Amino acid sequence: MNNYKKIGLTALAGSLAMVSANAVEYTMSGGLMSVYTTQDNPAAAEAINGKGLTTATDLTFNASGELDNGFTVSYMMALDTDTAVSNTSSQLTVGMGSLGTLQVNNKGGSAANAIDDVTPHAYNETWDGLSTVNPSTFGSRTSSGSLDYRIPAQELMGLTINASVTIDPNAGVTSATKGDVSATTVKGTAYTASIAHGSGLTIGGGIEQVDDDSGLLLASGTEEVTGYAKYSMGGFSAAYQEAYTNTANGTGTTNEGADVETSFWGMAYTAGDFTVSYAESTSQTSAVSDTAQTLESELDSLQIAYVVGAMTISGAMSETANPAGTTTVGTYEENTLAVTFAF
Repeated sequence: MNNYKKIGLTALAGSLAMVSANAVEYTMSGGLMSVYTTQDNPAAAEAINGKGLTTATDLTFNASGELDNGFTVSYMMALDTDTAVSNTSSQLTVGMGSLGTLQVNNKGGSAANAIDDVTPHAYNETWDGLSTVNPSTFGSRTSSGSLDYRIPAQELMGLTINASVTIDPNAGVTSATKGDVSATTVKGTAYTASIAHGSGLTIGGGIEQVDDDSGLLLASGTEEVTGYAKYSMGGFSAAYQEAYTNTANGTGTTNEGADVETSFWGMAYTAGDFTVSYAESTSQTSAVSDTAQTLESELDSLQIAYVVGAMTISGAMSETANPAGTTTVGTYEENTLAVTFAF
């Protein structure tokens, strides 16, 4: 009996040693942010007017390694600790050298969703805080539970060319839990491409298609396209972007879904530790059947940021007109002061 015990313990010790030798080491980083916000929307309920002071800590876990064939493997997960801890972003990336890169987008991170709004900003996008919905939803439906393939950057006659394809077997929903399946079988695909020149000019765009047509004969799925131009030289950067959504018609009739047109432009200038930016965005839903076209929603934001060692002080003065596409909501203003610490 003692010999059996001894053999068992020896085998267990060997197994533990093997696991330890192959264990993945994670590094953790984080940031602490305190935000003071004032909101003013005379046409809205008193509950969303007033002032607020909040504090949150974001934690990021990273792991990486290299395979025997030279491929690299990395994983990133970001956690938001505001009230309840939640996974806000997580991706597994396999670098294959000259063969390109594969990335599993468990929670966000797809190449398509990364270009939903490319305008520069000192603090946040124009729609952050002012609107619960990004005016451009490009890439959002294939962002989680999807797979990216990204070509290696191609150099040609002074140009740098990048491209990607994203495949999502369950478009429009979050990724399934480990070993489980998602609640939908709607497929989505997205394609992006960009061309950058040494002068600082980059042009790019993408297309996303989701087969949410209910399988009906006369129905059509959702299609989104976007295109942009960016310029960067020294501390100055600027961008202009347009996005268009051809909404699905899942009724099986010739009635079309309401389409949405969005535009963005912005500029930023950085001098040493100080950055200032200004940006505007607009969005409008077209008329469909008996539903009239909405008013154009307009958002603008003036922002600053100052870096002092591990501390960043940021501020934003933002305003939107017709945020719901109607005059009933009126003009909505928000002022933000944020202090961020990196540790």
